[in-house]
Amino acid sequence: MKKLAASLVVLALSAGPLSAEQWDMPMAYADSNFHTRNGKLFAEAVGVCTGSGLEIVVHGGGSLFKGNEIKRAVQTGQAPIGERLLSAHQNENALFGYDSVPFLATSYDASDRLWRAAKDRLAALLAEQGLVLLYAVPWPPQGLYAKGEVEAVDDLAGVKFRAYNAATARFAELTGMLPVQIEAAELSQALATGVAEAFISSGATGYDRKVWEQLDRFYDLQAWMPRNYVFANADAFDALDGYARNCLRSAAMLAEVAGTTRSRELANWYLSQLAANGMTVEAPSETLEAGLKDIGAVMAEEWAEAAGDDGARLLDAYAGMAGQASSP
Repeated sequence: MKKLAASLVVLALSAGPLSAEQWDMPMAYADSNFHTRNGKLFAEAVGVCTGSGLEIVVHGGGSLFKGNEIKRAVQTGQAPIGERLLSAHQNENALFGYDSVPFLATSYDASDRLWRAAKDRLAALLAEQGLVLLYAVPWPPQGLYAKGEVEAVDDLAGVKFRAYNAATARFAELTGMLPVQIEAAELSQALATGVAEAFISSGATGYDRKVWEQLDRFYDLQAWMPRNYVFANADAFDALDGYARNCLRSAAMLAEVAGTTRSRELANWYLSQLAANGMTVEAPSETLEAGLKDIGAVMAEEWAEAAGDDGARLLDAYAGMAGQASSP
């Protein structure tokens, strides 16, 4: 990832004179999180490419705007650029939740194909909302954090469950858990005070929030791989000169590759760190896995119905890519 900024030096050498401009970039996750670190490298690359004509200042950990405030802040021009979990907007349009359909894409290769199938339509949706899609990076596969053994879905009944989007809230309802919407920055306190007792997320969130202080189990469900995306206010983007816009686009392409590569590299490392700090990290039992896949099938059917024709086209495109990938 350190090569991200260096790879744009050649562009900076040919940059024309630009007036200095500063953009604040709110991000929801801690400075130690790989998404935030990737965002800082993206910002550095933009600065290099523009010859310091455009400086992007990253504000991690929800310090400038909370996670659920970031998209609106960028839409209204309070911030010219930001990052948010894409599926957090599923209540606006079901298509935004394409990456949180359980067991649809559970590997990095599958996640990449699904993103390529969805990207153009998502970019168009965001454009309708006055936003410019720049790049997106997947989280590692999602698993279940819990306190104590979970052998079957019935064991989850009545548990207070931290939800972070519509899909996780629906997952909680179908398993008999009690969903509570909690941003990542507030997770540690929620677990410590008993507001939440379980949640689904990647190894990254568990590591960042040191959840081994309250929970002792991670079940590696590999349920789905949601993406964070970086987007700009369309008016602010259009107000830049052509060179600066090209720098943003170029840096974004590199950031998507670099961030995805880093996610791949860290996926197993995060799980090893959970185990090293005393958590039991294991695959779900056959009974639990079967029960969760039944729930996943219900959620997939509900999503397809809500997403309508756009969702059907996305799934068809994804299935076609999967077929090509498996051909000899």
